[in-house]
Amino acid sequence: MPWVAIVSAAIMWIILLFLFNKETAPEPVVVDPAVVANISKEYPTVGKTVFEQTGGCAGCHGINGQGGVGPALAGDEKILKDPVYVHTIIVKGKGGMPAFGDKLKENEVYAVANYVLNSWGNKIEEPLTPATVAEGQTKVDPAVLKNRSRFVPEDLKLPEIFLGTFILVLLTYGLIGLYSVWAEGLELHPGIHKVRSTPLATLGILTTLGLSILFSVLFVRQMVTDYAGWGAKEPVMPNVTAEGFYAAMILLMIAASIGLYKKYFMDGEVLVEDASGEFPW
Repeated sequence: MPWVAIVSAAIMWIILLFLFNKETAPEPVVVDPAVVANISKEYPTVGKTVFEQTGGCAGCHGINGQGGVGPALAGDEKILKDPVYVHTIIVKGKGGMPAFGDKLKENEVYAVANYVLNSWGNKIEEPLTPATVAEGQTKVDPAVLKNRSRFVPEDLKLPEIFLGTFILVLLTYGLIGLYSVWAEGLELHPGIHKVRSTPLATLGILTTLGLSILFSVLFVRQMVTDYAGWGAKEPVMPNVTAEGFYAAMILLMIAASIGLYKKYFMDGEVLVEDASGEFPW
């Protein structure tokens, strides 16, 4: 039964990942042929107008992209290597920059993006189009990866929470069952059971205790680093994945140490309930 529980939990975990990946997949971009046809013609004029007047981009990035309150855009190799990044930032915003997805028309978004990508020394081979954005969105979005690294992602819904809880119950039952078989055997025999430690068991318990201390140090260091990142001038998202990994490893190492101690260092006693009692099992 413990193995059945673990295998069932693994199957449900695969189903949960499938559901979560399906929900966090990027939305497809509708390609408007009229927009594509006008992009190359519009961006030198419409893009310039949006950048300098309508969108107010020049107020932060400078009239010639030299930077100011916002970062410099002139000669920026990062945006030339990933033009879709410019579109994403314009639509969704980032840090102190507001989102313009609901303030600009679609043609204005592409116009100003291409204006930035083809001005002040910047130059891309092909204009940024909805097709380019759609191709870029087939990759896993960094925001999705960041969201998955949290303990409770914002878009995790009630059915997924229920399924995840059931998976944890099955795993807990299975692991306790396997541990019971390993520590106490398939059958419990009445009486006092004396145990004798071995050099390998001693090495194992010392190793697990040492690793628990190591992971505790790493956990504290990560927490200090993340706290400093939050307090920086430009706040950095905490590495929740590393924090969770170190915390989990601390608990696992302590559990392993307790298991080794019970198996090889602690004498046990087995009592058998009378079959006629209230609890016959």
